Amino acid sequence: MNFLDQMKKRYTVKKYNPQGKITEQQVAELKEILNLSPSSINSQPWNFIFVNDHSKVKSQLAEASFWNKEKVLESSHLIVFQVLKNPKDFEKQIEGVLPEGSVNYYKNFVKPKGEEGIKSWLKHQVYLSLGVLLSACADMEIDSTPMEGIEPEKYDAILNNEKYETLLAVAIGERDETDANQPKFNPKKRLNAEKVIVEA
Repeated sequence: MNFLDQMKKRYTVKKYNPQGKITEQQVAELKEILNLSPSSINSQPWNFIFVNDHSKVKSQLAEASFWNKEKVLESSHLIVFQVLKNPKDFEKQIEGVLPEGSVNYYKNFVKPKGEEGIKSWLKHQVYLSLGVLLSACADMEIDSTPMEGIEPEKYDAILNNEKYETLLAVAIGERDETDANQPKFNPKKRLNAEKVIVEA
């Protein structure tokens, strides 16, 4: 099956099969894929925390996930996407590592926007990696649920990852066959391609 077919099949899972576990090989592949995610100037201002089903942390995070609690508990793994909190830590990370041209791009075009502008730019890089992960899951026939419906501050307190803050989480696993959000029960709705795909 080609990638387009897989994208037609993928959807945001609302109910997981608690018995449907992702293999260690699949998890290892997803970790490598995330590590290869693109980012502006190869900035990579992120952390990806994989929380497996046997971890007490998963239950704690579920309690900080509003209406997503059941999805977190019943999924095979939860992946937490985090971003560097402090622009100074980011500057230390890239200095002497990235090519001079890349560092200069940051200094001349991003840094002048001030702290809020820098933080916004860093967060955008993390969202690029989210798109990569969701596409990879579709290609590997792993079901997924991207979630901003969580309490990031509580996630941060639980994970205690000093230099990073939580943006979002993604549950992965195997859908429950009764999940009403499946395309066979709830067909995909998208704007007409002519409205969003424009040639100039």
